[in-house]
Amino acid sequence: MRGIAMKPDWRKVAVTALLFVVSILFLLPFIWMLVTSFKIEKDVFVYPIQWIPKQWNAIANYKEVWFGDYPFYVYYLNSIKVAVITTLISCTTASLAAYGFSKVRFKGSKALFVIVLATYMVPNQAILVPQFILYRNIGLFDSHLGLIIIGSFSVLGTFMLRQFFMGIHQEYIESAKVDGAGHLRTFWSIAMPLVKPAVATYAILRFIWTWNDYQNPLIFLRTDKLYTIPLAMQKFTSMSGEFYSLIMAGAVSAIIPLLIVFIVGQKNVIEGIALGGVKG
Repeated sequence: MRGIAMKPDWRKVAVTALLFVVSILFLLPFIWMLVTSFKIEKDVFVYPIQWIPKQWNAIANYKEVWFGDYPFYVYYLNSIKVAVITTLISCTTASLAAYGFSKVRFKGSKALFVIVLATYMVPNQAILVPQFILYRNIGLFDSHLGLIIIGSFSVLGTFMLRQFFMGIHQEYIESAKVDGAGHLRTFWSIAMPLVKPAVATYAILRFIWTWNDYQNPLIFLRTDKLYTIPLAMQKFTSMSGEFYSLIMAGAVSAIIPLLIVFIVGQKNVIEGIALGGVKG
């Protein structure tokens, strides 16, 4: 009715204010890292903290990180190459396997899926030595191809996408069969469009996991020019440990692609979560 003011819901206001404060607390380390990357070295640990630098040194800091003795642009290209190719192959293999386990009926499919799923219980560290020996013998050691193969086949991705493929009503698959479509055509034209948000969500996660992977590059790479960002950060930190402004500039550079990927793909992540909530 006109003239009747709506009373504010103070509970929601309090929760919103609390979440705002908590989010600021979570962002403070990142803000400090970003601000520090713009400072000259002597101002890094000035107390109280200078949230707005009095002397800006951003150009020199980032120039040293990107084009100095350990040029980040080389490691960036390596990480982008490995992460993008791994993501594309992994999404393809996981989607095909998930479709096969969920929509293709064959004898022993459930038992085979259990066996595949059981391999996820084996820690990665337990198979590092056999992998190392195998890669050295077949010529994949110290190469990007070896890293790409390691990350291209994911049990977790198969399990995750299988749950979404199972949410597709069987009537869609049967209708495609009636129209003469084979499994490959049904997979590409019917099933994939329905689970595209889920595949996009997995692609984002796969990219982030590959970009942040430290263990596999540490074990399987030896040549400096092949290093990915995590190895480059470790080496850069050990060689420039006394220059915190440079280390922070390197850290900011390392996480920028992750922020871009998440910002661009967050809509698909939300749609994937919503799809998971209403599947079946």
